Amino acid sequence: MTGRDTGPARPAVWLPASTAPTPGTPDVPANPAPDATWSGGPVPSGGPAPSGVPAWVGSAVGTTPPAGLAPQDVVRFAPPRRDARRPAFTTGLLVAALLVSGAAWWVNDEVARLAPPAGLEETGAPLGAPPPESALDTGEHAFSALQPDGVGPVTYSPCRPLHYVVRPDGAPPEGELLIRTAIERVAHATGLQFVDDGATTEGPSPDREAFQPDLYGRRWAPVLFTWSNETETPGLAGDVAGTGGSASVTVDGRSVYVTGEVTLDTAEITELVASPNGTAVAIGVVTHELAHVVGLGHVDDPTQLMYPSTNLAVTAFAAGDRAGLAELGRGECAPDV
Repeated sequence: MTGRDTGPARPAVWLPASTAPTPGTPDVPANPAPDATWSGGPVPSGGPAPSGVPAWVGSAVGTTPPAGLAPQDVVRFAPPRRDARRPAFTTGLLVAALLVSGAAWWVNDEVARLAPPAGLEETGAPLGAPPPESALDTGEHAFSALQPDGVGPVTYSPCRPLHYVVRPDGAPPEGELLIRTAIERVAHATGLQFVDDGATTEGPSPDREAFQPDLYGRRWAPVLFTWSNETETPGLAGDVAGTGGSASVTVDGRSVYVTGEVTLDTAEITELVASPNGTAVAIGVVTHELAHVVGLGHVDDPTQLMYPSTNLAVTAFAAGDRAGLAELGRGECAPDV
């Protein structure tokens, strides 16, 4: 990964098993001012704003568990927590207040600064779908965030591609494989279309902006994967192996994820990969974090990948995980975001 170019001429696309037509060029409607929040997982300890759900990897990883220590106690995940990401802008109230004050010009300027034109790359139908066999999956699953009315989970729009970038600095030898495999698994389980936008120089931040036009153009920032350490990312201090979460915007009472972030601890993952069956377990850790990005939460069933204390024998999605991911892949289109 360290020798990777800043981006391929034609982005590599990770497509789910069932694919749909290539997105067209949509009309760009007027853009409302969104209410931007972070959700989808807890904030790492020591950080005021969200990167998502930290994965805790015990110091016993890579060694034989001490007598009396069950395998599921070796790799653990911190309990989820939600925090507001940035000051919220509620469309109706903000516009009304500014019009009364005679500062209507500021609305357009602020909207342009906070969010891209709505509906970019949005199509009239989902680009893919969860696999048909997911209809047979049953089991415990949970969502990181629900809609404001409490009905249904917050999701990404299935009607536009989900772009991602990777900062390759500090990646372990198998880092590219871990990320690629996690993306393939989540894409297959949800039907979401992931597009590889190549490498980036952007580093991890608990206050990451969802809209960075100077770096990524006038679109929502892509999902960011980074390899880091506790010096750069205090939330990785101790045995934290990674964090994952997403930012959502709320327009007209409906929330939609628009970007996310997965931050991985190079040292912890390297140690994990070096242990017996370590690559499979490490893939499970990265997959767990990416599942938080698309909106899957923790469960109490130890046979699921989303169980807070990961059993070393559970390195891929189980039936409950797949059922939840399939529902997250059936979200509504979001032409107004």
